[in-house]
Amino acid sequence: MAHVLVSNDDGIFAPGLLALATTMREFGRVTVIGPEENQSANGHRKTLTKPLRVTPVKLAEGIDAYSTDGAPADCIAVALLGLISTPVDLVVSGINRGANLGQDLTYSGTVAAAFEGTIHRKPSIAFSLDNRAHDADYTAAAAVARRIASEVLQRSLPPMTLLSVNVPRLALEQIKGVQITRQGTRVYHDELVARLDPEGRPYYWIGGEAPTGDINLEGSDIWAVHNGFVSVTPIILDMTAHSLIPQLQAWEMAL
Repeated sequence: MAHVLVSNDDGIFAPGLLALATTMREFGRVTVIGPEENQSANGHRKTLTKPLRVTPVKLAEGIDAYSTDGAPADCIAVALLGLISTPVDLVVSGINRGANLGQDLTYSGTVAAAFEGTIHRKPSIAFSLDNRAHDADYTAAAAVARRIASEVLQRSLPPMTLLSVNVPRLALEQIKGVQITRQGTRVYHDELVARLDPEGRPYYWIGGEAPTGDINLEGSDIWAVHNGFVSVTPIILDMTAHSLIPQLQAWEMAL
């Protein structure tokens, strides 16, 4: 029987988290530690300058659940540094409300939780659904999560790698299959909105339309989800641009 640690960035009571935690019970024990508030787009932030509070919560029968006042990475760190005494076999994060494609990974708290699990040398998977509706149906995404988690529990993952899984907004029987993909290129349409508070002082809001991307780049995560496939992207934490090293070595940078 496996022990699965579950987190997210949408908050401890997000429906996607409940769907993921519930389906992980098939593998054995499930422990949930999620942020008490929405932490979307907070990236891989770790809290080092203030105490972290951990509060038991009632999530579902048979699931040990806690909330923290920290970020998603804090949730995983607190658990794996000693809050949870039973060894963890798998870390899963999600199911995120909205896709995490291309460069979204640098912003995503959902993916950051999986990053943290990977740093602690646990096989880790981030799951996202390409649907930002508050009443989104997570049934198909949960079924996908169960299948992929089963494979990872059997086969594990190499050190310093994780999987980022994105599920299209389709019923399970409409999904065309699974594609192993690379990161595509996101196009962001952010806009800076300037407003005045009641005392006349300016404040700013980052708004704009939802991001898009190159849907024609076959083999990318963006292409796969657009075409009705589940996208499974292997991510490595070594962000070195290895191909650039010889070129930089030829530069005149000696002191």
